[in-house]
Amino acid sequence: MCHKESSFLNLKSYCEKENFKGWDPYDGLNSKVFQELPLKHWDLARLAWIQGFKRSPINFRKLLLVPKEHNAKGIGLFLSGYCNLYRIAQNGNLSFGTKEEIFKQIDKLSKLLISMQSKGYSGACWGYNFDWQARCLFLFPKNTPTIVATTFCAAALFEAYEITKNETYLTIALSSAKFILNDLKRTTHKDGFLFSYSPLNGNNTVFNASLLGSKLLSTCYYYTNNEEYASMAKESVKACVSSQNKDGSWEYGLLPVQNWKDSFHTGYNLDALITYQNYTGDMSFKNAIDTGFNFYISNFFKSDGTPKYYHTKTYPIDIHCPGQLFVTLSKLNKFKKNKLLADKVLCWTIDNMQSPRGYFYYQLKKGISSKISYMRWSNAFMFHALSNYFLEINNNSNNE
Repeated sequence: MCHKESSFLNLKSYCEKENFKGWDPYDGLNSKVFQELPLKHWDLARLAWIQGFKRSPINFRKLLLVPKEHNAKGIGLFLSGYCNLYRIAQNGNLSFGTKEEIFKQIDKLSKLLISMQSKGYSGACWGYNFDWQARCLFLFPKNTPTIVATTFCAAALFEAYEITKNETYLTIALSSAKFILNDLKRTTHKDGFLFSYSPLNGNNTVFNASLLGSKLLSTCYYYTNNEEYASMAKESVKACVSSQNKDGSWEYGLLPVQNWKDSFHTGYNLDALITYQNYTGDMSFKNAIDTGFNFYISNFFKSDGTPKYYHTKTYPIDIHCPGQLFVTLSKLNKFKKNKLLADKVLCWTIDNMQSPRGYFYYQLKKGISSKISYMRWSNAFMFHALSNYFLEINNNSNNE
C-alpha cells in the first residue's frame, strides 16, 4: 500500500530544503570544466557532451562542476503547485501547510520568477538556465526564451494573481502575449499556422509547442477580451487539430523524424485545447478533445497502473508520463471518473520512481535506469502534478 500524502510531503520537504535549485537533464554545458576546453566552440562536441550527461545513469555533474541552479520553468511549476496547495488550505485541509505559510511561498516564488525573465523582447518571456545544443546543430544560448517555458511561467503568474490579487503579476503575465505575437515566427500549415519554439531559427514543426502558445493567448484573452488573442490562438489550434489522426492521436511534429506518438505531449495538447475552449467559449474543437482524450487514456497506461512512454511500447518510462495524467484529468474534468486509474498510476510511481529521500527519478529503462534527481524535469513537474491530484481529492471529498 502506497502512502500518497507522505510521498508528497517528502517531495515538498526535499525541494524546499534545496531551495528549488537543482540539476537538469540538459545542463551539461554549464560545466565549468567544459567551458575551459576549446571543445566548447565545436557544435558536435557540445551535442555529445549534453547527450552524455543526459543519458548517463551516473551523475558526473558535481565532479565536472555543474552548479545547481534555479530553472524558470521549474519555478513556474512550483508556483502553480503552491497555488493549488493554497486552494486546498482554503478548503480547511491543512495537511500541506497553512494559508499563511503557502501564501509566503507564492509571493516568494512569484518575485523570483519575475526576476528570471529573458530581456530584450516584446513582452515577458522565459528560457532555460543553460546553453542547449540542438540535434540539428543549432545552439540555443542560455536564457533564450521559448514558447514552452513562457507558457508555464505566465500560467503560474496568472494563478498567483488570482490568489494574491497583486496586479504586477497580472500585468507581467499579460505582456507575454506580445512575445508570442511579435517575437515568434509562424509557419503556415493547412488551415492555420504553427508558432515557432523560440525567436531563433529553431523548431517550428511541433504541435504541443504551438498549442501551448494558443493556451497562453486564450488565457490572455480571458483577462482582456482582446479579440486578436483569441483569433491568433484559433489559427494555431486549427493547424494542430487538422493534423490530428482519426483515432485522436497526434504525432509529435511534422518532420519524418518526429513521427512518434507519446504520452505526456498528448496530455499537453489536450490541456491546451481545453483551456482554449473554456476561455474563448469556442466549442468547435470539442470532438478533437474527446477523441484525443479517448486515445490518451486508452493507450498510455496499463491496467496495473504502469505508465507508457509510447502508445506501442512502454520504455523508457519518463516521470512526465505518470505526472501529466493527474494534470490532464484535472483540466478536462475527468478525474472523478478515472480516479481508480489515477490511484493505480500514482501508487506505481511512488513505488517505482521515488527515492527514499523524497525526490523522483528521471526515467526507468529496461536496463540501467537514470535515478538522478532533476529539479525541473522530475521534481517540479511531479510537485505540480501531485498538487493537482490532491486538489481533486480535496474538492471531491468536499462535494460528497
